[in-house]
Amino acid sequence: MRRLLSAFTPNYGQKLSLVASIPLVLAVAAIAALVAVQSRALAEREIKALENQLLEAKKAELRNYVTQARNGFYFIYGNASPDDEEAKQQVKQILSAMIYGDDGFFFVYDYDGTNLVSPRQTERINQTFVNETDSEGTPVVDELIRIARQGDGYLTHLWSKPSTGKEARMITYVTSFPSWRWAVGTGVFIDDVLATVATARADVESRIQRTFVYISAITLAAILMVFLSGMVINFRERRLADAKLKKLTQRVFDAQEEERGRVARELHDGISQILVGVRYTLDSARRRFDRGTPDADQSLDQGIEHLGTAINEVRRISRDLRPGVLDDLGLGPALKSLTEDFEDRTGIQTDFHTVVFRNRLDSNAKIALYRIAQEALTNIERHAGATQAKLDLRGHKRGATLRISDNGHGMNQSVEQRGPGIGLRNMQERVEQLDGTLRILSARGIGKGTIIEATVPLTHLLPPSSDETLAKRVPV
Repeated sequence: MRRLLSAFTPNYGQKLSLVASIPLVLAVAAIAALVAVQSRALAEREIKALENQLLEAKKAELRNYVTQARNGFYFIYGNASPDDEEAKQQVKQILSAMIYGDDGFFFVYDYDGTNLVSPRQTERINQTFVNETDSEGTPVVDELIRIARQGDGYLTHLWSKPSTGKEARMITYVTSFPSWRWAVGTGVFIDDVLATVATARADVESRIQRTFVYISAITLAAILMVFLSGMVINFRERRLADAKLKKLTQRVFDAQEEERGRVARELHDGISQILVGVRYTLDSARRRFDRGTPDADQSLDQGIEHLGTAINEVRRISRDLRPGVLDDLGLGPALKSLTEDFEDRTGIQTDFHTVVFRNRLDSNAKIALYRIAQEALTNIERHAGATQAKLDLRGHKRGATLRISDNGHGMNQSVEQRGPGIGLRNMQERVEQLDGTLRILSARGIGKGTIIEATVPLTHLLPPSSDETLAKRVPV
């Protein structure tokens, strides 16, 4: 399982593409869902309005049919008594002849549920249909009689369609002839209305599906663009990173060669010459001792003196490479020792000031600030032409700052045009590795001097409650 997960671990470019693609896909999915819900809701309202409009048109049509039929025989009904069988027979004949379309007809039921007129279903005539229900359980005849007793009204129910013999939905309008205790009405099947509504719903679903297809196509195109853009950016960043890595590698090699050259020069020009002098002095002392010369001990003393000088030079070179006081006592004492040695070696008056930190710098910050001070003093010795230098180290609410200043002639124009040398670049890179800042202030002219400020953030100050701080109790 771990091998499978490691095989699918995305690289930086894939992570970048996923970060850009996942929110896009989620946003598009939310938009698509919202569009679908809103579209269905709007379409459903429109379809419902269309259905109601068509049904109202059907109801108006039915009411008009019954009104026209009633007007056709109302003179008979109006002049007849409740038990006038001849008038009733005439009205039955008129209603039986009033058929329209393939399935339209008029019907008559008395209040007892007996069918009196049914021209398209003659087998129902003179039959009683009390408690008769359709397939949905609606007592159709009982409901029609109840509506007629109340005056008039509509009923939606299932009924056997005369043209097909199959049950279908219809709307029936019924009115009352109260003196004869008749329920007279007609109905119309609403298959066309239901078909129109079904077609409208299918059209809505088709449009929603097409919308989803369009959104999916746009999303896919956008995702492809994101992946292609991510690949291009990743390829470009890799090229830039490779170029920077090559430059950095070359810079490391240059720094190594420069440091090796410096150590080699110091060994050759300093220690080597001193040791050669010690050898000649000891050889001279040996020859004098062999000859019994009284002043032979003077040559031996000179050799011992030169050997001590060589030992001090070795210690100085070792301290420049890695000062032990930095690890043993902290940054403050290390910088103080560095400035004292610098003043003794160069004759440049050098002052060092610091404030005891409440928090202690971590190892990376100590090394970086020490190397920056070392590089700055080297530049002062070689290029500044200064007679005074100052180092100031203190902590503040943003972190810690090392300030190096001199009274030399500043950076000349040729240095500014060439850009920072390897020493200044090393300072900048050391501070950037700590997420700090490096400021270089310089003005051309004798006595104007240069100021270098290196600041490391508060994250590189260890809290006093840490175990390491409590164990060492060092000031910086």
